[in-house]
Amino acid sequence: MAEWKLDAGQILGWIEACLDLGITSFDHADIYGGYTVEALFGQALALRPALRQRMQLVSKCGIRLQHPNRPAHALKSYDTSAAHVRASVEASLRALGTDYLDLLLIHRPDALMDPDELAAAFSALRAEGKVRHFGVSNHGTGPFHAIHRRIPLVTHQIEFSPLQMRALADGTLDQATDLGLRPMIWSPLGGGRVFTGEDEQARRVRAALEAVGHAHGVSVATAAYAWILRHPSRPVPITGTGRVEALREAVKALDVKVSAEQWWSVWQASMGHPVP
Repeated sequence: MAEWKLDAGQILGWIEACLDLGITSFDHADIYGGYTVEALFGQALALRPALRQRMQLVSKCGIRLQHPNRPAHALKSYDTSAAHVRASVEASLRALGTDYLDLLLIHRPDALMDPDELAAAFSALRAEGKVRHFGVSNHGTGPFHAIHRRIPLVTHQIEFSPLQMRALADGTLDQATDLGLRPMIWSPLGGGRVFTGEDEQARRVRAALEAVGHAHGVSVATAAYAWILRHPSRPVPITGTGRVEALREAVKALDVKVSAEQWWSVWQASMGHPVP
């Protein structure tokens, strides 16, 4: 989650609710909340350290955000140097109060990335037991391949929703399917536009999702998650919500099988035209 407005006890309660629902992966980034969210999560986890064994902690690095908590950053930029990646990992470990990350992602593609240097940094962090697996976020297929052929990546975190289908056209989801690497999906509900958007695309998509939801007896949110899950790359949506009821809606999508025709009806609504 990008920010927290809860105290440690409340966050702990949310963590426990997630685990009870079978949600065990928690997606972070060093920059979230102006470099504060990981520490808040860590404070909550410190109240029940044994929960660490029941979860997977994910973090992202590579963005140098201009923020009072990082006064050395003169401007917002990207940095995938070995020194920055290592420093970011060490900071995340301290903030989260853990000895290792289950997964580390490079947050954004860096035009100055040296894939050999980055792969060597990944290998060293793995050998030291500080990071178990690696991936990227928001990369093109080329940069993904440049890293993956040097050191195996396990996922690609991308934006994908019934309102944002770029990943269907640019080869990103095709690459994930081909490699058998399940993509992580951020903003699966279009930042809430599937519920509140008043533009023509949002209204068309909402109507299509309502029809799918009615056919399966589920909410629009559950229908949207189920639509994403229908893709053969076997996506893993990131909910990004602090509401337990919204988490239940997401989990319910695991039991909904969207038909191919229903899937294409949502695609058509989003595109505004039938398939060619």
